[in-house]
Amino acid sequence: MDRQDLDKAVAAGVLRADQIEPLYRFLTALYRDQPRFDLTHVLYYFGGLVAIGAMTLFMNLGWEQFGGWGIFSISLCYALAGLLLTQRFFAQGYFVPAAVSGAFVISLVPLAVFAVQDALGFWPVDVDYPSFHRGIAFAYIYMELTTILVASIMLYRYHLPFLTLPLGVSLWYLSMDLGELFFGVALSISQTGYLSMVFGGLMLLLSLYVDLRSASKIDYAFWLYLFAVGTFWGGLSVQWSDSELAKLGYFATNLTLIGLGVLLARRVFVVFGAIGCGGYLLHLASEVFINSWLFPVVLCAMGLGIVYLGVWWQNNEARLAGRLRHYLPPGLQDILRHRLV
Repeated sequence: MDRQDLDKAVAAGVLRADQIEPLYRFLTALYRDQPRFDLTHVLYYFGGLVAIGAMTLFMNLGWEQFGGWGIFSISLCYALAGLLLTQRFFAQGYFVPAAVSGAFVISLVPLAVFAVQDALGFWPVDVDYPSFHRGIAFAYIYMELTTILVASIMLYRYHLPFLTLPLGVSLWYLSMDLGELFFGVALSISQTGYLSMVFGGLMLLLSLYVDLRSASKIDYAFWLYLFAVGTFWGGLSVQWSDSELAKLGYFATNLTLIGLGVLLARRVFVVFGAIGCGGYLLHLASEVFINSWLFPVVLCAMGLGIVYLGVWWQNNEARLAGRLRHYLPPGLQDILRHRLV
């Protein structure tokens, strides 16, 4: 709800003009820490991701000149600064900046663990830290386990939903490294994709469980759903097959994701599902029906039909969605009833 909605309510006689300002301030304060796309939140997350990226994805071998204990000392200073910011923002009620600062602290843990291992002579000479976020190696397991522990402590201390994201990423990294350790050979892209699909599926179940258990207005499941769907969809999308039946199955899976997104009122399912469906249609146009003049006509008709389906769904959404959600667990029905006003 934005200010224009309240103005329309006044014009319709639902609210008095003198009620707009206090109601708008109340709603703004109530939902200010929920993820949304506005300039304030873009600045929060963009700034945090730049800082996190500097210590993770964009870390280079130049830091090795400081030595193990030097890198550990620098990491510790950064982590303490991030922890102080987290506590300060949290105490002042700025929960999104607090969560971003907390995630920055968690992102420093792998670097600190690497530094200690390197200083003690336990780090393999054929493995470098910058590959941690791009490769798979047994040496990374200690970094991931420590990160999971620190992330769990931070989440327990501050109860900030965004902290579930670095926790989920660390669990995913751990599953990849353990998978290679289990099979004893370097995994192919397809095999890592299968592992991602399995892990993403398990994370989806965890996200649904968290959704059911979250009785407060704090949406702990949002970031879990985002990471789980992205992991599952990414693993699914890297699979390759020359079978058109398999590709049709990919299309059907993405349609299922869209349906789940509508059912659970989670847009992340719809976004990834729509990208996957678009990719399949692009495959049909560029490879299967590349010389067919009829395919664009059929596709255009399908598009217009989908628009009509949207109009039909809008007119019948309350009745049909209510009937579908009748088969969901009672707790989830209550959550969706409050989420979909």
